[in-house]
Amino acid sequence: MVMVLAVALTWAVEGGARTAQADESRPPADRQLLFYNHSYGVLDRETADAIEHSAYLRDFADFQVRTTTGAGGQTWTGRYLMGRETYLELFGVGDLPGQDGTVGSTGMGLSTERAGDLATVTERLRDQGVANPVEFRQTRDFGDGVPVPWFDAVFTTDQYDAFGAWAMEYLPEYFADPRSNTEPAGYPGDVGRERYLSDDYRDHLMRDVTSVRLAVSARDLANTVPLLRAGGFVTRAEADGGIVARRGGTTIRFDAVPRDQVGLRQVELSLNRPVEYRHEERIGRSTLVVGPGARAVWTFGTAE
Repeated sequence: MVMVLAVALTWAVEGGARTAQADESRPPADRQLLFYNHSYGVLDRETADAIEHSAYLRDFADFQVRTTTGAGGQTWTGRYLMGRETYLELFGVGDLPGQDGTVGSTGMGLSTERAGDLATVTERLRDQGVANPVEFRQTRDFGDGVPVPWFDAVFTTDQYDAFGAWAMEYLPEYFADPRSNTEPAGYPGDVGRERYLSDDYRDHLMRDVTSVRLAVSARDLANTVPLLRAGGFVTRAEADGGIVARRGGTTIRFDAVPRDQVGLRQVELSLNRPVEYRHEERIGRSTLVVGPGARAVWTFGTAE
């Protein structure tokens, strides 16, 4: 679910983050608190439309096109590829309001698996130098005008160029609402991704997002590293100024680039079963290569 950062943060208090550390950093505690939930990218209109109307994607993944109504009545229409625990959300230029709707804009949600862990992440952010984390509650309206609490979120800052990351924790009220079509808890305090997402992925080839590569500005990257470390990721600085975050099942790669070069670059996906062949699907200005084996790689063009 996209946050629509510029809109969402008007509902929250102001915050700030210090500059990211440049060396390899271990998380401040051993237990992983945050896991990759989903990321989104705003693509050129040609590619977004090709994705929306792709017959191949509807067979390849649990693919959906839907409009969501969040807090304050804000709406967004996204193209979704849903997996077992993770998913991908794609937009075209102008599908989101303001700066969030420009080509190259991206975002990423990291979520907890156990109730209460978001509070610990917030405290860890303060240890990382984020004096005033920005807190926000998202709601969801299923179309009947009765919004239900959906998840709580925390940002490091309300100032960003084209990328924003947030920590999130699904709420008990959402799981309890029959309109959510979620699964029963697998253990006490289960607010996890697998419970939130349906099992419809089993009927398709795509299983999960295993790696994502995003080109972001230096400022946006600096604001993101404290959140990664507070969640338990191990971050490693690259020679070109980028960052690689590992731990938790999905590798997250950030390239530090000028503002006019930002955007979603590549997504790697695991498959429910290996395939013997290599299939290349051109979708607008993007290329999805499936197999051989149990993986697929989706490469996106640069922002224009």
